[in-house]
Amino acid sequence: MQYRKLGNTDIQIPLIGLGTMTWGQQNDLQEACEQMDYALGKGVNFFDAAEMYPVPPRAETAGDTERCIGEWFAQTGKRSEVVLATKVSGRADTRPDWAHIRGGPRLNRDHIRRAIEGSLERLQTDYVDLYQVHWPERDTNFFGKRGYQHNPAADGIAIDETLDALSELVDEGLVKHIGLSNETPWGVMEYLRLASDRGWAKVVSIQNVYSLLSRQFEVGLSEMAIREDVGLLAYSPMAFGVLSGKYIGGAKPEGSRMALFKRFSRYDSQQSQAATEAYFEIAKKHGLSLAEMSLAFVCQQPFVTSCLIGATNMKQLSENIAAGDITLSDELMAEIEQVHNQYPDPAP
Repeated sequence: MQYRKLGNTDIQIPLIGLGTMTWGQQNDLQEACEQMDYALGKGVNFFDAAEMYPVPPRAETAGDTERCIGEWFAQTGKRSEVVLATKVSGRADTRPDWAHIRGGPRLNRDHIRRAIEGSLERLQTDYVDLYQVHWPERDTNFFGKRGYQHNPAADGIAIDETLDALSELVDEGLVKHIGLSNETPWGVMEYLRLASDRGWAKVVSIQNVYSLLSRQFEVGLSEMAIREDVGLLAYSPMAFGVLSGKYIGGAKPEGSRMALFKRFSRYDSQQSQAATEAYFEIAKKHGLSLAEMSLAFVCQQPFVTSCLIGATNMKQLSENIAAGDITLSDELMAEIEQVHNQYPDPAP
């Protein structure tokens, strides 16, 4: 397993990181523990969770992913062997399906304090290595929204209050480092500016969507990640499983995420389907599975710190972890670019 440095810290994390959002919904505690055992045995010691997981968010299951991790820590005693990340939920006053989180989560000091205390209790630990803002407080581009429309009336809690509160957690030792998720270039720079001006904690990572079907990170944020040492933790590198090829031809395998949950339609457009079929042919030509090629592509980017996989069974997990050791040839990468030019960012 290859490792890369987490921002400007002295922490090395694996190029393949373990996503967890299915635990407590599509995977039970026993299956989650099996995944953690296997991943750690393969050198994957970076686990990424969130207070709102599992997904889709429901009041009945909220926090169950963190509880699975906490139970595994209690059973194995391996907390010190894991670089543990989790997230505080952003503003959701327009999303009734998230109202069960503190009555509608916000990114002010009180909510952040209650969020970390709840996460630490569920995780059965007294600190997290990386604490991330799951999505911005303000109205901006995230979760697939295209086209920025300026709406300062919906800015909500200012970033300086959020960062001040997060810095307090760092000072107290509850959090070792902080990161962002679903952020824009302006948002990253504002966090960095405030940290520099006021001596607060500096963000060390950004967790945004990035895959063969969604490469918007390369415009603006990739330069930011490299120049400012705020590397990408790439989520959805498999585009909700679309880049496994299992949905080609309109298939919806029983038990798959897109069959179970209609809300996961982000990668289900005709353009995404056409691009996926083209990438499938490239992978087949070069003796790779589409999943292997898709993950290796993400891992090969210089702005990526870790590629976060999320498997629902052990076969997927094994294949996904192994993809971190694959290097794509210049010829193959050129063929990928040809498809990308034909179908540029078909998924938001």
